[in-house]
Amino acid sequence: MARTRPVGTVTRGTTNPNRLRRMDRWIAAVHGSALHRAGDPLAVDLGYGAAPWTAVELLHRLRGTAPAVEVVGLEIDPARVEAAQPYATEGLAFRHGGFEVPTERRPLLIRAANVLRQYDEEQVAGVWERLRGRLAPGGLLVEGTCDEIGRRHVWVALGPEGPRTVTFATRLGSLERPSDLAERLPKALIHRNVPGEPVHAFLRDFDRAWAGAAPYAAYGARQRWVRAVTELAADWPVVDRSSRWRQGEVTVAWAALAPRG
Repeated sequence: MARTRPVGTVTRGTTNPNRLRRMDRWIAAVHGSALHRAGDPLAVDLGYGAAPWTAVELLHRLRGTAPAVEVVGLEIDPARVEAAQPYATEGLAFRHGGFEVPTERRPLLIRAANVLRQYDEEQVAGVWERLRGRLAPGGLLVEGTCDEIGRRHVWVALGPEGPRTVTFATRLGSLERPSDLAERLPKALIHRNVPGEPVHAFLRDFDRAWAGAAPYAAYGARQRWVRAVTELAADWPVVDRSSRWRQGEVTVAWAALAPRG
């Protein structure tokens, strides 16, 4: 691929070990078989930040289900790329790049965590389109946001055709109510958490289901979450199963939460 100027702007670069563990485990669960079947699967950690931990951990977690996977960490800041080189190893490389994704092979996975927070909402669709265009057939783009230590995440999963699902994930012991996750909504949704928008209605109904499931708290936060999601699924298109709910997750069809207008 011809060398081009990286597309995008430098992020704050905040990173911590295990920050993205919930997202990684979800990716391994839902996309690991596709990575396993591929002959030479490539995954990209886009915008890994000031330290390379997230790329190192992504390789480790994906190889549990896809031993042949390779990971490329991309950063738009050349100083960060240079600093990461001592961590490069068999199957893990660090390169200078941005939304153009300058890899020789088209990746089967692009993970872009905490990258679009500093962009305007109007820019998101264009970035998504550019990244989706770089995916290999059957590839997956995962874009979202989490807090600094990985307790709360919300991410969108997109295929080459467009957005598919939204996943809410949390460490249940830290949660007072499901709408606490609103502060981690990805850029495409965070400004839409207002009356009249679907994501606002979803979080409102989730809080109500959570309140209604309060008696289950006696059995632990996990059982309360599972009960709340069970109630929520009666009115919203929840697309995963209780095995994921028990992890403090719920995944909903994108079309149900997509912004209006």
